[in-house]
Amino acid sequence: MRRLFLGVCPLSIILAAEALSCVRQDRVLFENLSFQLSAGQVLYIQGKNGAGKSSLLRLLAGLTLPEDGRILFRGKPLSEQAEVFAEHLLFIGHHSGIHPQLTALQNLAFWAAISEQAVADPYQLLGSLGLAGLEDIPCFMLSAGQQRRVSLARLWFSSQLLWILDEPFTSLDQQLIAKLEQHFLQHLAKGGVIVLTSHQHLAAEYPALQAIELEYRW
Repeated sequence: MRRLFLGVCPLSIILAAEALSCVRQDRVLFENLSFQLSAGQVLYIQGKNGAGKSSLLRLLAGLTLPEDGRILFRGKPLSEQAEVFAEHLLFIGHHSGIHPQLTALQNLAFWAAISEQAVADPYQLLGSLGLAGLEDIPCFMLSAGQQRRVSLARLWFSSQLLWILDEPFTSLDQQLIAKLEQHFLQHLAKGGVIVLTSHQHLAAEYPALQAIELEYRW
């Protein structure tokens, strides 16, 4: 099992963006965007629909390339260390990312296998997320909120340093949102880094929070 937190310095710069610009369908979503994230910090990205929040997350995850600027992971461009970066990244996009024909248990087993991580008690984990009794049902039969819970379950056995999450609170009730935010705090306390978007207010008190508001551009 990989332990990717080893060697993390609390003051080290984990993720940095330098003068990023993003263009989609001839529309400039944002330009000259820069920030730095150290171990234990969270970046909270806000903005109206179409402002470029998801596009920014995909850039930071290395899934697309910026029009201008560059992204650094531990001081080196992503283009020079794609494989290393991927080992340290957990990306959950706007869609659930689950296989609809597989059950919740089978999806967890798949994620654990490809990430070489272990789930101590998958039934207990799914039960704690409000999925007790639904572990062996194909995910296409679950509601949107239940599918989101299956997708987010991988956060509880992730050893990745960097979490990039697109609208993680979508379709969740307030009780589970509070549970998720407490888990965020635990990840940050271990030296992890989180980048997330949300239309909802963050209720927890984050000791090292950065916020970016993207404006919608015509």
